[in-house]
Amino acid sequence: MRWMRAAGRALLVAAVLVAGYSGFGVHADAGAASRGRGPLTLVTAGDLTDYLPPLLDDWNRGHPDERVTLVELPDSADETRAQMISELRSGRDRFDVLNIDVAWTSEFAAAGWISPLDRDRFPLDAFLRPVVDTATFDGRLYAVPYVTNAGLLYYRKDILDREGEQPPRTWAELARQARTIAPKYGLDGYAGQFLPYEGLTVNVTEAVHSAGGSILRDDGTRVTVDSAAARTGLRFLADGVRDGWISRDALGYKEEESRQAFQDGRLLFLRNWPYVYADAGADGSKVAGRFGAVPLPGADGPGTSVLGGSNLAVSSHARHPASAADLISYLTSERVQRQVLTKGSLPPVRAALYEDPELIRAYPYLPTLRQSVLSAVPRPKSPRYDQVSLAVQAVAQDVMALRQTPEQAAARLAHELGSISRKG
Repeated sequence: MRWMRAAGRALLVAAVLVAGYSGFGVHADAGAASRGRGPLTLVTAGDLTDYLPPLLDDWNRGHPDERVTLVELPDSADETRAQMISELRSGRDRFDVLNIDVAWTSEFAAAGWISPLDRDRFPLDAFLRPVVDTATFDGRLYAVPYVTNAGLLYYRKDILDREGEQPPRTWAELARQARTIAPKYGLDGYAGQFLPYEGLTVNVTEAVHSAGGSILRDDGTRVTVDSAAARTGLRFLADGVRDGWISRDALGYKEEESRQAFQDGRLLFLRNWPYVYADAGADGSKVAGRFGAVPLPGADGPGTSVLGGSNLAVSSHARHPASAADLISYLTSERVQRQVLTKGSLPPVRAALYEDPELIRAYPYLPTLRQSVLSAVPRPKSPRYDQVSLAVQAVAQDVMALRQTPEQAAARLAHELGSISRKG
C-alpha cells in the first residue's frame, strides 16, 4: 500500500539507517548487558532506500558495542504487521526496536508487545504536537514519533487561475468546482483513495472529522459514529459519486493509482499524501509547474486530515532496552530528521524544521503541510484496530457504491463497532 510507503518510505528511513549494521557479530560485555546495553535488532518494512550511509558510520563510530542488525519484512503493511505480531506473540527476543505504523501503537500496547517509555527521556515538546498523540495509549507513551504524514488537496492551479477561482476551502466549493469546471477541460473532478483497504479508512475518517464528528473516542470503547456529523461526512462522499464529480474509476484507486491519474492530467482535484508533490513536479509529469497543494477542505471551512507516518517502539522482550532508547533518540534527533526530509522527501516530526527558511525554499509545501499536521487527528484508537478498519471499509464501500444511505451506514457501523469494542 502506497499510503504505508509514504509512511512506507516513512517506515523505511529507519531501515536504511540501520541496514549497514547487520552481520558484524559484536557483543557487549557482561556489565553493559546487565545495564540493558548491547547489540540491537530493528525490524521494519521492506523496500529500502539508499541515502544515509554517513549516518550509519556515525552510529558505528559512537556505539561500537551497540551495533544494529536490520530485519526487513515484506513491503505490504498487512504482511509486515502479521509477521511482527507472530514474532511478538512467541515471546522470543528477536526484535528490540520496532518501526510501526502509527495506527498500530494502540493495538501493540494493549497486547503488551511494546514497553511504555519514559516521557522525560525524549524531547517530545520539540515535536509537532499532534504526532505525539499517535504514540500514546491509555495515557502512557509507548513509542516515539519518527515520521509523520498528513493529507493535502492537490489542485490544477493553471485551470483554476484560468477560471478566476481560488482553491476550495469548503466541500461546497470543492463540489461546485469539480462538477462545473472539470468537465470543461475533459477532467474528472475529485479523487481520493476509495478502494476498500486502509486508504479508504483514512479518507472516511477525514470526512467524518471534517464534518465535526468522530468514529471512536477515548480508548476505543466508546462508539461515536452514529451522529449527524458522521452522516454528513459519509454523505459528502456518496453525493460525489451520485452527482458524478467523483468518478466510478476513483472507487478503485489506492495512493498510486490516484497519484498517476493526477500526474497524467486526468484530475482537477486529488486528496493524497505529501510524497505526491515531488512526483507530480518531476520531469515527465504532465502537471509539473501547473499544480498547487492546500489543506483539505471541510464541511464549513478547512477540514481535518488523518495523521500518517511511523513510530519507533521498544519490544517488551528487548534484550537491551537502554541501547534501544538511545537508538530511538538518535533516529529522532534534529540532524537525522533533517535528513529524513532532505534525502527522503518524508515529513519529519521536529517542529522547527517546518519553519526553517532554507528548507521552505527547497520544499515550498512545508507551511501547508505543517498546518495540515497541526489540525490532523489519529485514526481511531483501538486495541482491535484491524477489525475497526475492516468494518469502516466495508460500510464505506457500500455507501460509495450507493447501496446504503449515509443514515443506514452510520447506524450499521455503530452496531459493528459496538460488537468489536465488547470483544474480550
